[in-house]
Amino acid sequence: MSETTAVSKNIKVIPTADYVAVKEAMAGYLEGLTVGNFDRITDSFWEDATMHGFTAAGLTEGTYKNLKPYVEQFGAAPDSKCHLDVLAITPSTAVIRIDMEDNADGTDYTDFHTLIKQDGTWKVIAKVFHQYGI
Repeated sequence: MSETTAVSKNIKVIPTADYVAVKEAMAGYLEGLTVGNFDRITDSFWEDATMHGFTAAGLTEGTYKNLKPYVEQFGAAPDSKCHLDVLAITPSTAVIRIDMEDNADGTDYTDFHTLIKQDGTWKVIAKVFHQYGI
């Protein structure tokens, strides 16, 4: 019986720097919600990013720009707390979960964001969310 040489596939494909970069890509979103600044939120999203989720009014769907009226109505959330997890990551895509408490409207949310890396920059292409306390 002949012995074959196996090629190791035990290779770390995603550098730790990409996990850090994905979290940093969300800084504009989180800061914008905290200080009540929609322009800062836009730093985290591609121009045509979508957003869908459930609120007291039912299913909300459309573009992430639907956050602008929310920010204008409720303003800053200086006491908001959040936790961000990178759920999955490849060299060009990532999915994150953000758990948020005590937002500007007084409710809690869970967000899932899908990001794409293009030209070395991570940006959100889609957001889905659920609002609690409704």
